[in-house]
Amino acid sequence: MLTSKQRAFLKSQAHSMKPIVQIGKNGLNDQIKTSIRNALDARELIKVTLLQNTDEDIHEVAEILEDEIGCDTVLKIGRIIILYKESS
Repeated sequence: MLTSKQRAFLKSQAHSMKPIVQIGKNGLNDQIKTSIRNALDARELIKVTLLQNTDEDIHEVAEILEDEIGCDTVLKIGRIIILYKESS
């Protein structure tokens, strides 16, 4: 769990980042989860975008990713999710 100060710092770091992963019409499948897992291992902080043609809900996607990958959601705004996972 992140503190509000940590969230604010990570949010400021992610502001200028471009989205690493895009979730489209195929939804949140195993390939997307693997891509997100690999990106988090390499970078710790990533931005994920839900495209307009997806049927996925941003809150459900964030919850699934937190449960299955073990990452923290820094921010959910519009169709953008910022995820953080401390590298091991």
